[in-house]
Amino acid sequence: MRAVWEDSQGQDHKIVAPLSLVISAFAPVENVRRVATPDLKKKPDTRLLLLAPGGSQHRLGGSVLAQVYNQVGNQSPDVTPQDLRRFYDAVQELLARDLILAYHDRSDGGLFTTVAEMAFGGRTGVELDLSALDSDPLAALFAEEIGALIQYSAAQKKEIHQVLEHHDLQDKAHDVGQPTNSGQIAVLHSGETLFSQSTNSLQQIWSELTWKMQSLRDNPQCALEEFENIADVRDPGMQFTLTYPLHPPRIGAIRPRIAILREQGINGQVEMAAAFDTAGFDAVDLTMTDLLANRSHLRNFCGLVACGGFSYGDVLGAGAGWARSILFNENLREMFATFFARPDTFGLGVCNGCQMFSHLAELIPGTELWPQFLRNRSEQFEARYVTVEVLESCSILLSGMTGSRLGIACAHGEGRAVFATANAVTEALAKRQICLRYVDNYGRPTERYPFNPNGSIQGITSLTTTDGRVTIMMPHPERVFRMVQLSYKPEDWSGEEGPWLRLFQNAYDFARQS
Repeated sequence: MRAVWEDSQGQDHKIVAPLSLVISAFAPVENVRRVATPDLKKKPDTRLLLLAPGGSQHRLGGSVLAQVYNQVGNQSPDVTPQDLRRFYDAVQELLARDLILAYHDRSDGGLFTTVAEMAFGGRTGVELDLSALDSDPLAALFAEEIGALIQYSAAQKKEIHQVLEHHDLQDKAHDVGQPTNSGQIAVLHSGETLFSQSTNSLQQIWSELTWKMQSLRDNPQCALEEFENIADVRDPGMQFTLTYPLHPPRIGAIRPRIAILREQGINGQVEMAAAFDTAGFDAVDLTMTDLLANRSHLRNFCGLVACGGFSYGDVLGAGAGWARSILFNENLREMFATFFARPDTFGLGVCNGCQMFSHLAELIPGTELWPQFLRNRSEQFEARYVTVEVLESCSILLSGMTGSRLGIACAHGEGRAVFATANAVTEALAKRQICLRYVDNYGRPTERYPFNPNGSIQGITSLTTTDGRVTIMMPHPERVFRMVQLSYKPEDWSGEEGPWLRLFQNAYDFARQS
């Protein structure tokens, strides 16, 4: 890059600087169901295979190892376009044939970093054997050459190598060990153990800087709780329980009309419409300006859902500005009160919509015990995949789901449920108005971060009215109504319908019967 300017005497000056180029790219995904995640799977008799399209070179130029010692190095990793294409095509075929259990690239930190991250994700031990690599062990561990580490079933070794031979990569694939149940990451070379340390302790070292930064930026107690969770070697990871069968939607000839309500700043209306449409509704995009301008009316709908997002940028408080545009408008106030009073209607408020409905409590019968939703205990916006338990409640939307523990997406900055009195929680439980609560990996209701992302008392994150027709919740069921949307799921969960589709099917059954 060149810069030229003229000084006060009319003389030109030039600066020549290195050219910086940032490239972004997009590519279609043909099948989102065929994916490989980096966490090592706890399956018997599996092996680790290093695919190294660049060959046996282990150049350390520009590597993290070199930088730690204030060096740059002489040679940096490189690869030919032809080798890169063969590598890509081989991995795609392995994926297409379901031969990959876990996958992680090694070009950001080197082989040791790759192995460690895969072990952290799977909470497993690893025996990493460098004997097959024709290189100095240190270079083999930390060179950031292009390549990937693959976990595969030993019973499929022949199929794996047939694919690699087809793509002329048979000489660039090396068996480098296996996952173990030892809880240790061990590095071996020619029969000698060069390094061995527990996966758990290495993950704590790995996460220590994050913890210290988080302690300065966020609530330090939350940061400490998240860091201390790593020390629990017995943690089983996410554990889900499904208490009802999954089945495709049973859609009749008539599609009930549901209003997908949004305001300026709302962004969850498309997913919400898709979920209700899948369940059998005629989902109608309805804006607040439609209601204000009398272009539409709530009497035309059997259901109303307020979607997630950031109405008015949340500058007036979580959902408060949205609610006040209704409460302080005589026509809208009467319209919403009449809608909620009708016995044949139902309502759902999610995230920002949950906050907004809580501010409309005076218009919604049976909400005397509802809380307000205030700033998260962590003092940060929380976007996570968490586990909730479905409690026995009178919510028509959660009918038949009691006892299930399910993964769900959350994304909010103000989701901490704060009740007006100390007895309100007990009374709401007795009246079966509390619907969902956050649980930890042992299935226990929790206020511990990050299993409970906002710090709500007893993990409470969803409530309903005394008659069960209007339900509010902070997490996003519309983001997980398809199985392919789940960030994690048990291996025996299959098919198209996700467990949260049942909520939308319950709404459809209610609308058809009303």
